[in-house]
Amino acid sequence: MKPELFEVWGDTVEGRHLVYSIAIGATVSLGAFFTAQQLLVGWVESLQMARAYAMLVGIVGCLAGGAISAALFKPKRNVVEHLADPAWRAKILVELENEFGPLGSLADLPAATIAELREMDLYDLFADYEKGLNAPPPNPDVSPAVVVRAASVNGGRS
Repeated sequence: MKPELFEVWGDTVEGRHLVYSIAIGATVSLGAFFTAQQLLVGWVESLQMARAYAMLVGIVGCLAGGAISAALFKPKRNVVEHLADPAWRAKILVELENEFGPLGSLADLPAATIAELREMDLYDLFADYEKGLNAPPPNPDVSPAVVVRAASVNGGRS
């Protein structure tokens, strides 16, 4: 039987572990609050101040409960890494330009962005795309935009 999975704050968690984590968080935070309240009543003159300090200790208990739960129950992520088809990537760039207009030039980007593109192996994709834009169309009677629209409307078939 597969466990039921939920997405909580961007992480995928198992339902049973989520319930356990809530119980751990409630137990630790309330335990810290009530213990601090009992200890601080004797030390602090005002009952209201003792409760206020106890609430701060309870908040720290919430953080401790979260840390305990994070250590006990790891997220159930499945990271699948694969290389995308270069033709598919190029098609996406064409669709982006058709929908939003020109993508700009790599020469206009700051060095940090260029380094990031190289790190993600995307720089060559954009460089090849720019070269393709600067190349003359194979048929002077048909503009590249018309060819791209025809290809995307027909699903890439000619």
